[in-house]
Amino acid sequence: MKYGLIGERLGHSFSKSIHEKLGYDYELREIARDGLESFMREGAFEGINVTIPYKEAVIPYLDVIDEAAREIGAVNTVVNRGGKLYGYNTDFYGMRMLFDHAEIDPKGKKAVILGSGGTSKTARAVLSSLGASEIMRVSRSGKDGAISYEELYRDHRDAEIIVNTTPLGMYPEIFGCPVDISKFEGLVGVVDAVYNPINTTLVQSARERGINAEGGLYMLVAQAIGASELFTGVKCPAYMIDVIFDAVKGEREYCAYRYALIG
Repeated sequence: MKYGLIGERLGHSFSKSIHEKLGYDYELREIARDGLESFMREGAFEGINVTIPYKEAVIPYLDVIDEAAREIGAVNTVVNRGGKLYGYNTDFYGMRMLFDHAEIDPKGKKAVILGSGGTSKTARAVLSSLGASEIMRVSRSGKDGAISYEELYRDHRDAEIIVNTTPLGMYPEIFGCPVDISKFEGLVGVVDAVYNPINTTLVQSARERGINAEGGLYMLVAQAIGASELFTGVKCPAYMIDVIFDAVKGEREYCAYRYALIG
């Protein structure tokens, strides 16, 4: 393939629709965990995006890693230049833009990141860059510096920002929710990296309580445009994020409406 996305399961992905609006063919390639090494070593692509669970796993196969991606510890974009693989993290840009779009300002606030994978590392970097006063990661295991959900509910009910980087609530398990936000009385902002459905159970629950909340579609579009520029060398105007976001959101809302009529 020339350009595309690799991941373990991609039935939820909107990436093909987004990238093809930028003017080139884009393929979704599901790869089993035991097939990642052969795919990366073959390098039969010009540019790929990387999603769950490979944002950290691809790093050993790269010849050059962008400094920002190295500091974050996760790669979501790989470009093949003359047989050498270059790794980047455009998720950082995407998540920064998502916070702006959602009008959520973490400066001086206590933030909690749900999850411990590659996207959680990006979330930590973004929150730090935006001036969060305290940042904690939460995982089911409570390992590698993360706290457990039991500790979160017991000791950190004063969290003001929650960022979900787990797949809980993602299609097809759309009623899943990673955390009970009713336990956090000072909560002022919720960001969910899940984008399918556009409004997850977590996002809806926050909005019902008057809390600023946004799903991951805006992040997905912004990081895709960043990746596209690396793939093609062509700079996209900033307004294209909103144009493509509105287009994809409209398509998904129409699909949901049609499903409701038929179902």
